[in-house]
Amino acid sequence: MAGVKTCHPQCRDFKCSKNALRVQGRTYWCDWANDKCDIANCNYAMCYKRQLLDNGVCGMSIKRKTKEDYGPEDIFPEQLRVKEKIMRKTGEKWIF
Repeated sequence: MAGVKTCHPQCRDFKCSKNALRVQGRTYWCDWANDKCDIANCNYAMCYKRQLLDNGVCGMSIKRKTKEDYGPEDIFPEQLRVKEKIMRKTGEKWIF
């Protein structure tokens, strides 16, 4: 997955729900687990934008893949039967 970013504690939308995150120099320390902050394995890591995925990946960095399995010819049948009022005005029973 190209372009996928992992979430990090420096992100402004990241929050520790136990309020146990502490900065020691350049490392972020979890006072609850008494270890380095590991977002991928932490149950208390959360995102204000609700974009944090289970494996610690930021959901804002993932692009959605969409695929159309049907075309316009599959949506509409070949011919449509018209109602009686329209048939009187146009003179045709079927359209398309």
